[in-house]
Amino acid sequence: MPSFLFACLATAAAAYLLGSIVPGILLSKYVYHDDVRTHGSGSAGMTNMLRSYGKGAAVLTAVGDVGKGVLAVLAGRAIFAALLAGSRFAPVCGAYLAGIFVIIGHTKPLFFGFKGGKGVLAGAGAVLATQPLLVAALLAVFLVQFAFTRIVSLGSIIVAALYPFGAVALLAWQGAAPATLAFVFVCAAIMGGMVIYMHRENIRRLRSGTEYRFGQKK
Repeated sequence: MPSFLFACLATAAAAYLLGSIVPGILLSKYVYHDDVRTHGSGSAGMTNMLRSYGKGAAVLTAVGDVGKGVLAVLAGRAIFAALLAGSRFAPVCGAYLAGIFVIIGHTKPLFFGFKGGKGVLAGAGAVLATQPLLVAALLAVFLVQFAFTRIVSLGSIIVAALYPFGAVALLAWQGAAPATLAFVFVCAAIMGGMVIYMHRENIRRLRSGTEYRFGQKK
């Protein structure tokens, strides 16, 4: 049990610190001499970067957010593999725990006054590094709805809601142990719930019909 707790704490700390490095804020500060959080939705994510500074800034932000999600998962997996080798908690548990804390770091960054982005792309990077097949399935869902609505936030919310069920179904198919399945479901549900919660203002705008559609003029 001490090893399990230590593995969890080490993973959480590493992932949170990685998440606290927010590319959107760094780009807006050092390239545009501005703070993207003072524009639009107040988020430091890709969509607000696109609206505020254009496509180039949005692409760089997306790559950075996804990249740190990948790095956090690799760190979490390595920590669990080293400290809990042969236990009922497979290394993938460390990957999912890291996914939670990289999102927390992105949304509440230690280095930027605890105000960052919504964590969707950081979470997407974590999922990509953990279960690429699941990413492909969720991406298909996202693209189908986006083709009809052109609303990024709606696709993010739908994917977040489906995520924990898809994660457990895929691991069960791969023969994961019950303890691993339970741990992963809780972590994935927390990750999905966090993303949905961070979109609460988008949900309000969706209900009122005023949510931003991709390509819409500022």
